[in-house]
Amino acid sequence: MSAPTAPAPPSVAPDDARAIRPFRFQASEEALADLRRRLEATVWPERETVGDTSQGVPLELVQELTRYWADGYDWRRCEARLHALPQFVTEIDGLDIHFLHVRSRHEDALPLVVNHGWPGSVVEQLKIIEPLVDPTAHGGSAADAFHVVIPSMPGYGFSGKPTSTGWGPERMGRAWDELMGRLEYTGYVAQGGDWGAFVVDLMGVQPPPGLLGIHTNYAGSVPADVYRALLAGEPPPSGLSAGERRAYEQLATTLTRVAYAKYMAARPQTLYGIADSPVGLAAWLLDHDDAGGQPAAAVVEAVHRTTTTTGELTRDDLLDNITLYWLTGTGVSASRLYWEYRGGFWDAKGVSVPAAVSVFPGEAYQAPRSWVERAYPQLVHYNELDRGGHFAAWEQPQLFAEELRAGFRSLRGSPVPAPRGRS
Repeated sequence: MSAPTAPAPPSVAPDDARAIRPFRFQASEEALADLRRRLEATVWPERETVGDTSQGVPLELVQELTRYWADGYDWRRCEARLHALPQFVTEIDGLDIHFLHVRSRHEDALPLVVNHGWPGSVVEQLKIIEPLVDPTAHGGSAADAFHVVIPSMPGYGFSGKPTSTGWGPERMGRAWDELMGRLEYTGYVAQGGDWGAFVVDLMGVQPPPGLLGIHTNYAGSVPADVYRALLAGEPPPSGLSAGERRAYEQLATTLTRVAYAKYMAARPQTLYGIADSPVGLAAWLLDHDDAGGQPAAAVVEAVHRTTTTTGELTRDDLLDNITLYWLTGTGVSASRLYWEYRGGFWDAKGVSVPAAVSVFPGEAYQAPRSWVERAYPQLVHYNELDRGGHFAAWEQPQLFAEELRAGFRSLRGSPVPAPRGRS
């Protein structure tokens, strides 16, 4: 990776709550030694009584990953990767928000805020930074460049942990708009997958004046009548096309695989085990699903993959993310987002800004164009990809970057609102 362009924080008084402060995290040797000790002292249960993943993450899979975590994995490598990037923190609504901010050398680059989800972190987006800020070195042109901002969601990674309720996706969307204003971007676009998709959809509902458009790889597109039938466990409404019926069936299957989400939505504080046991945390973070099954097919494959030349997940990728959760003690605080949110998941939200949608084949459902066009009336891009899944930026970074270039191309040069006052 070439050296990123480090932006200069706006000049502010040191005691200004709006100050943007440089950030650097370095785990202590004591913390890393404690992690290894806990891994080696793990008390293992018996193996599952089935030959598939229907009872959860298989014992053999977690033991294989844990052996490497204790004896071969190097957190300092991930730490150095983060240190090479410009990182900052600023206080918004009384909470410290951590973010990466990498400016392109192309001054006309389009400002972009990228939102991660659960069980993710900024680690999920590290591979897409260079293709976005330096497109000429990655198959694009200077006209495709972005200035990239990647915040850590509240309660995740290096951001502060909320001590009171109210930090749901709607508030995060307002916070990201505040952040982009502090960085002096009067016009910008936003991207999100997983929970980040909820954030950008709700930004597109609000919408803040500076938001030019959004891109999602986890579209909220299901029509109201279809969504009601889905939640009620009823047969799909009549008249659906083959693609719409397929999406309905995919979501019906997904609803049988989200026990982890239902538990976090109901009892996040009860997850003390993931704060005390790194193996407990790892298994919890691995137990999610995509179209390939539960746990996610791409994640299962990554446990066995040591290297890759095309960007797919590796075991180091997985452990970078899990170790970040462990070292920051954010297993429980990240889970509370499920409790906070009271809206629908795959339903159309009422987005009113230009929107781009990428549909990856390994996602929990393939949003059909017919639904997407109704959910996003200002649709500027829709594409069904031939590879990639729920963690598309992590699994297929080059392809993902190309989707963002294509998705936002028509919005470059859009009228930018006048600078806004912020409280």
